[in-house]
Amino acid sequence: MLSGGNDDFMQVLQKVARPGSHVTKGQIVAEFDQQFQLLRLDDYKSTVEQADRTLRSLDSNLEVQRKSYDYNIQQAKGAVEKAKLDIKTTPVRSAIEAEQLQLALEEAQANLKQLQTQIPYQETSLKSQRRISEIDVEQSRVELKRAERNVSLMQITASMDGMIAMENMMRGSEFSQVQQGDQLFPGQLFARIVDPSSFLVSATINQADVEYVRVGSKATLHFDAYPEMTLPAHVVSIAAITKPGGQRASYVKEIPLYLKIDKLDPRVIPDLTVSADVVIQTNENQLLAPIESIFRDGPTGKPYVYVKTGGTFEKRTIELGDRNNIKTIVSSGLKAGDVIALDAPRKLDGQTTATASVHPGQVPPASNAGRPWALALAVPVLGFRRRVLRALRLWNSRSERV
Repeated sequence: MLSGGNDDFMQVLQKVARPGSHVTKGQIVAEFDQQFQLLRLDDYKSTVEQADRTLRSLDSNLEVQRKSYDYNIQQAKGAVEKAKLDIKTTPVRSAIEAEQLQLALEEAQANLKQLQTQIPYQETSLKSQRRISEIDVEQSRVELKRAERNVSLMQITASMDGMIAMENMMRGSEFSQVQQGDQLFPGQLFARIVDPSSFLVSATINQADVEYVRVGSKATLHFDAYPEMTLPAHVVSIAAITKPGGQRASYVKEIPLYLKIDKLDPRVIPDLTVSADVVIQTNENQLLAPIESIFRDGPTGKPYVYVKTGGTFEKRTIELGDRNNIKTIVSSGLKAGDVIALDAPRKLDGQTTATASVHPGQVPPASNAGRPWALALAVPVLGFRRRVLRALRLWNSRSERV
């Protein structure tokens, strides 16, 4: 998947590979306008140079402060030595002068001690100032690398061999294919590189029917572009949640699922729309009868049919199995070839009764009674166009041909 932006700014698509063309791994397939990113790169280079100069200037200032502090300590030591020499003259001095010299010595010693005590704190302060400047330099260099990476990301290369397929975007009031000159949002998907030897069908199914579909279920694909072409497929993935709603509240929820095409045809390309008949399960060699030929006396009454015997119809109780929307299994009570009435037999002369014959066929098992056993899903191959598509209930045509 190829997405645009890769930063906090919209990007203009300057070059892009032709939709449907084959690309090789490492080939440049898209290029965005680099001008803005190059300007940012120049700014960050200047910022790094300025940060380096600031660090060198700070080193010089810190060295000056360190020398100045050492000088102050040397001065304090000299004052102490001078005071000690002066105190030796106390025998020839008055008591007041002797006391003053003693106080001067104590003051010089206290000043020296204070300066010596502040040495580790002063050194820590100088190191902290330098570390702050180093962090600024490191941050500037990180931003510079990010800007260099953004410039390189303006050219997108193919990560695999395959066919390029463009996404759709809103242009004005309608959707159209992404093309050269379009302005893309950060992270916007604008193209895919697909493997033409393996295709997936992105589909949706109604939430009421998803419980009957399983991973691995077989399906038959019908292509809108080629009505005569059908291909086998199987379900490979079923989503755990429904599709998110749009701006309007959606009361009919759909579940996304994917089908893998088992046998490809050269005419299959990305962005085709298809419908899929997903077979839930089948039973072989079952006796079928039309639903309209089944009667009951009340909701809880046993099912029965009218079987034609000679010129009249005989009421016969039967047992039913699975059913779909048009036919049902008859487990017992009938045999193949029996003619049954499609409506209640007429008692008046001159009126006829519609009839039908029962025959073997294929229907789903009892666990799916009351549900269709084949679902037709209108879906786009690979999901290149997001459409709101309905899941339709259809009867598998194989039962009609038996």
